[in-house]
Amino acid sequence: MDIYEIRKHNLVKLIGSQRKGSCAERWGMAPAHLSQILSDKTAKNLGDDVARRIEGIEGLPRGWFDSIPPDEEPRAAAPGSDAESAADLVKQMLAKSGKGIPEETRHRLLAAAEEPAATNVITADFSRPGLVGDEVWIAHYDIRAAMGGGQAVQDYPEMLQDVRVSPRHLRELGVEFTEHFHLKLVTGWGQSMEPTIKHRDPLIVDVSIREFVGDGIYLFSWGDHVYIKRLQIADEDHFEMISDNSKHKDRMIRRDETYIQARVLLVWNAHLV
Repeated sequence: MDIYEIRKHNLVKLIGSQRKGSCAERWGMAPAHLSQILSDKTAKNLGDDVARRIEGIEGLPRGWFDSIPPDEEPRAAAPGSDAESAADLVKQMLAKSGKGIPEETRHRLLAAAEEPAATNVITADFSRPGLVGDEVWIAHYDIRAAMGGGQAVQDYPEMLQDVRVSPRHLRELGVEFTEHFHLKLVTGWGQSMEPTIKHRDPLIVDVSIREFVGDGIYLFSWGDHVYIKRLQIADEDHFEMISDNSKHKDRMIRRDETYIQARVLLVWNAHLV
């Protein structure tokens, strides 16, 4: 059972008998997105940001979605004995690590665990490295940030896949960030930032940076399109939008019409920016 199977398992238990639409609305996500995550026919996964947001809204401990405690891993039942029920496992979890979980959420978890199922056995591979440690998952968003004429913004950027990286290694490369779950992958599109960023290069960005914090390369929206360009302050009212490719002209854009979405930290070809 990998991290996404564990999260999906926990998500199903958390929803229990509630309406999926009301859960999606409470958690600030599109109902279709939640349905895709729960479906066995799609490859959509519950990513870091959404998992952390749901935990906060439901009053669950941070990281609750990411694992089933090792001491709750079911052992093979002795011949003639009854396997431990899912409800018993949930009760143990709530007793040991459920401090701060609202009473309503406790009841929903227990009610879901007590529902009849084909099997009570929950399996997981606990030999894998933890998410917070030497290796973490960075969400890869299906959003093209243009290094040229601009790309239209999608209403709901969906995750295609996650990439496993070592935060320690990123810092050794000189990438500076506060929390690993602020890091995302997007794809550069076009030639205007060559040779720094080539067409279709994956880029690590920090989505917690939503305003200008100094000269650098940013992912931002301007004029209903998304761009990846260097930004510098030109004057009180304007940024200078700069292309590294000399064949593309720089231009002045109004600061109050520029909406920074993230700062580019690293090109996946290991060029620091």
